[in-house]
Amino acid sequence: MTQPNIVLIQADQLAPQFTGTYGHPLVQTPNMDALAKDGMRFDAAYCNSPLCAPSRFSMMSGQQVSQIAGYDNAAEFKASIPTFAHYLRQMGYSTCLSGKMHFVGPDQLHGFEERLTTDIYPADLAWIPDWEQPDERIDHWYHNMDAVRQAGPAMTTFQYEYDDEVTFLARRRIFEYAMQGSGPFAMVVSLIHPHDPYVARPEFWNLYDPNEIDMPQTGVADDPHTQRVLKGIEANQADLTDDEIRKARHGYYANTSYFDDNVGKIVQALKEADLYDNTIIIVTADHGDMLGERGLWYKMNFFEHSARVPLILHGPGVASGTQAAPVSLVDLLPTLVDIAASDGSDRPEFGMPVSGNSLWPMAQGKIENGRSVFGEYCAEMTPHPILMIRRGAYKYIHCDVDPPQLFNLDHDPMERNNLADDPEHAELSAAFAREAAEYWDADQVHADVLATQKQRRAVHAALTTGKLTSWDYAPPRDASNEFVRNHVSWDDVLHRMQYPAPGKSRSD
Repeated sequence: MTQPNIVLIQADQLAPQFTGTYGHPLVQTPNMDALAKDGMRFDAAYCNSPLCAPSRFSMMSGQQVSQIAGYDNAAEFKASIPTFAHYLRQMGYSTCLSGKMHFVGPDQLHGFEERLTTDIYPADLAWIPDWEQPDERIDHWYHNMDAVRQAGPAMTTFQYEYDDEVTFLARRRIFEYAMQGSGPFAMVVSLIHPHDPYVARPEFWNLYDPNEIDMPQTGVADDPHTQRVLKGIEANQADLTDDEIRKARHGYYANTSYFDDNVGKIVQALKEADLYDNTIIIVTADHGDMLGERGLWYKMNFFEHSARVPLILHGPGVASGTQAAPVSLVDLLPTLVDIAASDGSDRPEFGMPVSGNSLWPMAQGKIENGRSVFGEYCAEMTPHPILMIRRGAYKYIHCDVDPPQLFNLDHDPMERNNLADDPEHAELSAAFAREAAEYWDADQVHADVLATQKQRRAVHAALTTGKLTSWDYAPPRDASNEFVRNHVSWDDVLHRMQYPAPGKSRSD
């Protein structure tokens, strides 16, 4: 067996509950469905921080956010932190990123040998929350309800322009790998959809009958963090109509189908390039979207629609089935190393302790009980760190300034009934509270968050004064060496840029 190629396709803000793959009766995701049918679907996969950049930093490094100070969307992801891209390069892989990864800081590669696109979001320190003024909005970038009110069809959006480019360049690079015939490659294809705004092209919008769009099931919750987020995103003053809510969910469903369509294009390219049979395909997301549940939208909390992500593994050595045990995105780093070592290749020494545990045995069908997932939220709309523990049927959410929350997800999947003060669950709730206190020093994390926010504000104030030096990634392109040029022969271009090469069949 040779080292398999790896293609990780990541959505932004895709809750598995809103996919056909995970049982939604309306949302059409045929390409994800096909991968899940022949591969392993993980039914309790979580992000480790329900916000874009922290989740991605955590996933790539295999670390919890407090271990790498990756607290929010303006936290620098330090170049000295090893990622799965670094380790895969050590194991002989060509590493490539096409699309978003929300890297903040001057290092815009973090182990990838090449990036095919720029990022869709800025790489600077502008989006810093201020825990010294937790009730103050940063109006020019905090979420509000405009994305809900303005939902509907459109011919194009900046997000469609971005994702079309991401997928096109990824497909082209896949064929280049096939034409080069060199060693294994690991590619991340990271799309922005179905992230708000909930605006979709007509061919995807028209997949759904507006009259069939389902409404949120849970009503508005009254716990302190929900109330903070409602205020922060201005949902507490929105007074949304049922029609506005349905349109937003309609747009999200449509853009989920658009994401799935891009999954299909990547899979098709792998098949046409004769790489499919030796490629592990992984489909996941950075976090979910509440989409009106509990009165909330977007993410920034540890309720199921925000914190859970789809996770599908497919390819050589992967069994067909489902896994119910809790897993999380920090598990991907050791999983990818295990996949790369499945041919007997030497494993690199980890440069930092890894928080996750490999999913490769579970992907091959092994049942693992007793797994735990930990998550940390240290960004906007909270004045203090929030910790989540998921084990077995239970989820526990702890924040020093809020009452604890305990849910039995087997009996209460919509998290309506907080069991933290239920006498029948007193012992379990107390045990989770002790574990939370032992797991981390919330006061120390709080102090570190405040310190890094102040530090970054000072740097940002300086970098936006005078001459601007941007950290945003500019993909290199040399048009003088593309396609047909006078310093190369026609035949050379023809052979180099055609698959299969002229005169050869795909079986050669």
